Amino acid sequence: MEFCPKCGSIIIVTERGSFACAKCGYRPKGRVKIESSEKIAKTATVFVIKEKELEVNPVVEMKCPKCKHDKAYFWTLQTRSSDESETKFYKCTKCEHTWRKYR
Repeated sequence: MEFCPKCGSIIIVTERGSFACAKCGYRPKGRVKIESSEKIAKTATVFVIKEKELEVNPVVEMKCPKCKHDKAYFWTLQTRSSDESETKFYKCTKCEHTWRKYR
């Protein structure tokens, strides 16, 4: 990296490939040494995402129609037109069976 002898600003590469001072426009004679480097460290860490830990829906007491377990996740979606009530979905915390209930 080189600096301008007049104002002390950095010498940059212009659009035409020549070199000039970023502040005052001074053009050095000859070749300017400009280097850029970056070291990227490789990480050996592998992250494992467990699907069970991703479940963020609330848990309620609701009997599963398949395994009769008494806890299930629930969420709601608007599946029909906006003037009708939303549909409530349930997913068993044990067997992961999913079902819905209309209001």
